[in-house]
Amino acid sequence: MSNVKSRYKVVIYDCDGVILDSIESNYVFYNRIMKFLGRVEIDRSDLEAKRVLHTYSFSNVMEYFFAGDPQRAEALQFAKTIRYRELMPYMKMEDGLVMALDQIKEYASLAICTNRASSMDMIIEDFGLTGYFSYVMTASQVTNPKPHPEPLLKVLDHFGIAPDEALFIGDGQVDMQAAQGAGIPFISYKSDLPALARINHHTEIIKHVL
Repeated sequence: MSNVKSRYKVVIYDCDGVILDSIESNYVFYNRIMKFLGRVEIDRSDLEAKRVLHTYSFSNVMEYFFAGDPQRAEALQFAKTIRYRELMPYMKMEDGLVMALDQIKEYASLAICTNRASSMDMIIEDFGLTGYFSYVMTASQVTNPKPHPEPLLKVLDHFGIAPDEALFIGDGQVDMQAAQGAGIPFISYKSDLPALARINHHTEIIKHVL
């Protein structure tokens, strides 16, 4: 048996932009709402809108687009009719993820902390990730989703560990802020956010875990 030990007891992953390349599915989802309301599609050159729809919880994204809008309730009602599996063709798993998970799980527990609310069970099943993650924290389980630290603090509570015994891998500012608030070391994936380290491929995470 190897004498190599993990620096962390739990490695926590964000979902969108880290486990999945899902930006196209997010555009499809929210543009369906816009089309239903008879509005133009979201401007893909609008970087702030892209950041919000890709990293914030559903409730916060809807608030961003429809706060004070007379059609807000109508938009919310229609959004509930859009099914996750309709968006599956627009998602793909990030390269190297499973290889990294196979290595890490020998030394540390794995968890997810996402601003998704209700689709994680299906994502885990559909992408063949069943059995990897021992705990999944979603926006539906907290009062305050990321960037608030509450979701990550609940992950720590679940495992009974201190903040420095966990590592969080995220790609967005909301991830970084949540990690900072919870006191958890942060790895930035495919972004230039301030972090313990920045990686562009999942297999790079191994050297930071062991």
